[in-house]
Amino acid sequence: MDYKISPDAAIGHIHLTVKNLNRSIKFYRDLLGFQIKTWYGDSAVFLSANDYHHHIALNTWDAENANPKDSNQIGLYHFAILYPSRKELAKAFKKIWEQKYPVQGATDSGISESVYISDPDGNGVELYADRPEYDWPRDEKGNIVFETKQFNLLELLSELDT
Repeated sequence: MDYKISPDAAIGHIHLTVKNLNRSIKFYRDLLGFQIKTWYGDSAVFLSANDYHHHIALNTWDAENANPKDSNQIGLYHFAILYPSRKELAKAFKKIWEQKYPVQGATDSGISESVYISDPDGNGVELYADRPEYDWPRDEKGNIVFETKQFNLLELLSELDT
């Protein structure tokens, strides 16, 4: 196989079919802080973290008869939102904590620290911040080693005290 994707390529956005647009907007806008950029009638909306046209698109097209996502179904397991720093991740988690929104888990991979939640339709959402690359665990050959350690979320909140 000769073709390799450009190392400058990136995943630009995710488009989700949701059961209830207003409920999903409350999650993505009011809880996670995304901004509404564009409405498409009353059936779709584009949201962004900045001036980009959209990072998340939500629609109710064909959702009327759709069944909620089951964890045993094939398809999207989760998508991840990368925060620029541990402090920004702490700010996001603080909002989740204050709203008493359910957290499915929290892990420290050695490379990044992650908080896992689900949106109202059961789509997994990972909120994470990477450590500096020089801190990533590596084996004797220099390969990155992923670990699965518990991540103390109360300790993460202390990041906001600095």
